[in-house]
Amino acid sequence: MRAGRGRWGRAAVAALGLGMVAAVPMRHTALRAAGSALVASDSIAPADVVVISTGADGAGVLEAADLVQAGVADRVAVFADPPDPVVDREFLRRGVPYEDAAARSLRQLASLGIARIEEIPRPVAGSDDEAHLLPEWCAERGLRSVVVVTTADHSRRLRRLLGRTMKGRATRVTVRPARYSPFDPARWWETREGIRTQVIETEKLALDVLLHPLP
Repeated sequence: MRAGRGRWGRAAVAALGLGMVAAVPMRHTALRAAGSALVASDSIAPADVVVISTGADGAGVLEAADLVQAGVADRVAVFADPPDPVVDREFLRRGVPYEDAAARSLRQLASLGIARIEEIPRPVAGSDDEAHLLPEWCAERGLRSVVVVTTADHSRRLRRLLGRTMKGRATRVTVRPARYSPFDPARWWETREGIRTQVIETEKLALDVLLHPLP
């Protein structure tokens, strides 16, 4: 009798162990799916200009430079930063010229050999501002197509925003997630920053879907 119970016990332990082993790849599959849900990438075709989204920083600069080198477009534009008079004034008081994110991106693009670069003059404070400014800027310049580079974690939500504001416009806009983005949809749970980004962007995307169910 005891031998029978022992066999059943060993079988139960073995089954539990197999279940735990199987659960690991299943859990990783679910986590990767959650990360991928934040990412959107459109098919890239030749465009009039590559626009770097705010917050894309160096990853966006590198991606934009690669797109130009690949012949997708021959110029790059960046959004102006909102002025910060306190910070600007303090740097000047200390005798140090202040370089905001837009100025830094322009300098980096020039260093990477991009000859045609410009700053979109009206400053934006975030994605909503970008999405509402871009249609006017494109219309003023008669642009037919634009590639917008952003971070991977922000790409799906930005595409939804642009899909609404660019609807009915003559300009075709595609979204390109920067390959150099610090967020890795396949391994985001391995770092605190990755977890933080996943949680924040998932909340923002969910709210956007809730407020605008149709893409």
